[in-house]
Amino acid sequence: MEQTLRITNVLSDPTRYYIYQHITNRHQEVTVQEIADSFAIHPNVARLHLSKLEDVKMLISETKKTGKGGRPSRLYRLSNELIQLHFPFRDYQLLSKIAIQTMLTLGEAGKQALHQTGKQFGQELAAGQLAAGTKANGEFSFEERLKMLKSAATLAGFYPELNVSEDQSKIYFEIFNCPFKEVALQETEAICTMHVAFLKGLFESLFDSVELVEKENMLSGCESCVYQAILTQ
Repeated sequence: MEQTLRITNVLSDPTRYYIYQHITNRHQEVTVQEIADSFAIHPNVARLHLSKLEDVKMLISETKKTGKGGRPSRLYRLSNELIQLHFPFRDYQLLSKIAIQTMLTLGEAGKQALHQTGKQFGQELAAGQLAAGTKANGEFSFEERLKMLKSAATLAGFYPELNVSEDQSKIYFEIFNCPFKEVALQETEAICTMHVAFLKGLFESLFDSVELVEKENMLSGCESCVYQAILTQ
C-alpha cells in the first residue's frame, strides 16, 4: 500500500503523468533535453520529473555515450518492474497464474480452451471497434481497419507500432509491452500461444483473410515481439 501511495503521489502531477505516458508510447530511451524540448520546460525541471519517476521505480536510467561527442548523457527508459494500482489491493497476477496453471493441468483440452479463449477475446475487441464505427453500407477502408486494430490492441495493453508494406499486403505488428509478461516468464509456451491466438482473432475479424507469422519474441531475448500479418485476399 505504501508503494501504491508513492506512485499515485508522483503521478498526481499532470506534467509528470504525461511525461511517463510519452516515454511509454515512445518505446525508446530518452534524455533530459529531449523531454525538456518535448514539453517546453527547463532541463532542470525535466530532470526533476524524471528523477521522481525513477524514485518509484517506474523508470530506470544509466549513463551512456550518445555517439554525438561531448559528455555521456543519462538515458531514461521504462522499468521492467510491474506497476499495479488497486484500491483495495487485489492480486490479479496471482489469480492469472492460478487460472493458467489450472487450465494446463487439463492437458491438451486445457491448452485448446486457452487458445480458443484468447482468440475469442481478440474477436470481441475487434467487434467492439467495428460496432463503434458502424457505417450505413457496413464497409470500412483499409486505413480505418488499421486504426481499429491499433485501438483494440491498445485497449488490451499492447501499445503496438504498426507498419504496412507499400502494396498493403503485409502489416508488421510490433509490441514492446507484453501485459502477460510476468506470467509468461513461467508459462512461456502457453501464454505466447494464447497471445498469438488473441492476435489472430483480432486480425481475422478486421481483415478478410490473414496469415499471422511470429518474427521475434521478447522472451527469446529480442527487444520486442514482432508479427507479420499477410493479407491473403
